[in-house]
Amino acid sequence: MAAANSTPPGSLDLNQPGFAKEILGTKLEVKYLCSDCKNILRRPFQAQCGHRYCSYCLKKIISAGPQKCATCIQEGIYEEGISILEKSSAFPDNAARREVESLPAVCINSGCTWKGTIKEYEVNIKARFSMSASFLFPLCLGKAQVVLLVTETGDGGGSFQLPRIHWKLNAAVCTSHQACSAAPRLSAGPALCDNLPAGLWQRHLAAAFRDHVKTCGGSKVPCRFEVVGCSEVVENEKLPEHESKCLAEHLYMLLSFVLSLKAGSGDLKPLPDISSSQNNSPQLAANSLCSESKLSRSLELSGRCEALERKTATFENIVCVLNREVERVSLTAEAYSRQHRLDQEKIETLSNKVRQLERSIGLKDLAMAEMEEKIRNMEASTYDGVFIWKITEFARKRQEAITGRSPAIFSPAFYTSKYGYKMCLRIYLNGDGTGRGTHLSLFFVVMKGPNDALLRWPFNQKVTLMLLDQNNREHIIDAFRPDVTSSSFQRPITEMNIASGCPLFCPVSVMESKNSYVRDDAIFIKAIVDLTGL
Repeated sequence: MAAANSTPPGSLDLNQPGFAKEILGTKLEVKYLCSDCKNILRRPFQAQCGHRYCSYCLKKIISAGPQKCATCIQEGIYEEGISILEKSSAFPDNAARREVESLPAVCINSGCTWKGTIKEYEVNIKARFSMSASFLFPLCLGKAQVVLLVTETGDGGGSFQLPRIHWKLNAAVCTSHQACSAAPRLSAGPALCDNLPAGLWQRHLAAAFRDHVKTCGGSKVPCRFEVVGCSEVVENEKLPEHESKCLAEHLYMLLSFVLSLKAGSGDLKPLPDISSSQNNSPQLAANSLCSESKLSRSLELSGRCEALERKTATFENIVCVLNREVERVSLTAEAYSRQHRLDQEKIETLSNKVRQLERSIGLKDLAMAEMEEKIRNMEASTYDGVFIWKITEFARKRQEAITGRSPAIFSPAFYTSKYGYKMCLRIYLNGDGTGRGTHLSLFFVVMKGPNDALLRWPFNQKVTLMLLDQNNREHIIDAFRPDVTSSSFQRPITEMNIASGCPLFCPVSVMESKNSYVRDDAIFIKAIVDLTGL
């Protein structure tokens, strides 16, 4: 359809808002709309909050720096640190772009029946706004015709009038088509502009007009045998009739032309006029047959040349199409490469975060293990100077002591009172010192406590150590009073003092001969601290 307005219906620049909703040929879904311009997404970008924007709209919003997402605010889902629009966090949404570009589209010009996809719509619009002849004609996406207005001018020439342009063609070319019904029309546009380069527009319109003349049946064209002497000018639609009617004359002209080329410098005599050749002698007929044979070979060679030219043109078109496809694939590969780099950067960032979290979890696991150990010790602690220590898995622990893997075991701490001395026991299940390998060695240890500053030093309370008979008959008992001159009973400077006690506390043979000390793979050790004087 024709359009009086020369302004394009939509910009071809990528820096433009989305497509008009009217071009969509199906039901409009909200997910295909830009969160800013509310039109169909053009080159969609996705923010980290999940909302999509046209490339142009996003650039416009963040041109002054990162901004809060207005859509998140309107929907009541604004989240600090997430609902922020910034260049570093937004990324091209290629999946959404493919969906949008595959949506059906229609031409919005009245009367046009064109249908296709949004991608084809944009490509056709680009083609019609490029610097080519189609820029000068209606911007309908259907089969738009070349629209020209031919008028008579005072100087006898034809004038083509288009919006904001006015120029003249040779009258001989134009006047033959003034009455042609096949030539489309375009009414004159606004005021004419003399500042535009007329030569550029003239070349495009002249080319379009020449294309029309080639296909119009009413235009007069010279005979195709003009180059060999035919001077007839006939209408396009009558050209086949003329060539059939004048076949003999055309062949004679072509023969003369070929023979003249062969003669070169003119050694051969020119052929007689065709009107007198009809009464020539048999010798002339023989010469004509020979000439016709040469003409046939020439025509055959000419046909081969034309076939080769057509094949060449076909191959050139194929190469052109392949070049465009290679360029498209190259652009696609480059886009995938960019996306791959972005994905790799995101993966690296997430991997670093995972490693940091793993380290944090490891530290917290250690802290929890220490806390659990403290809780177990607190649960086992007593505050009256009497402590019973149950050692489970006795066989395994004794074997570890024999192999030297774990020669000594410390008991949980216990106290003489809530704010009293802190103490623990240390046992060697395979003996220590003089009792190694033959006795169970048991020692008493004074530990550094939270209230040592309020206590009396050195530690001088009687200590009784016992291996309990689980039948409550013959307990093994040993007692001692601390040597106040020994460093083992001075106020602790480190976590615990040197252990002091009984290296020959209980013979291993006694323990093994009676099963009342070891039962259910466990033994019981009891310590009693005399609280007299405290």
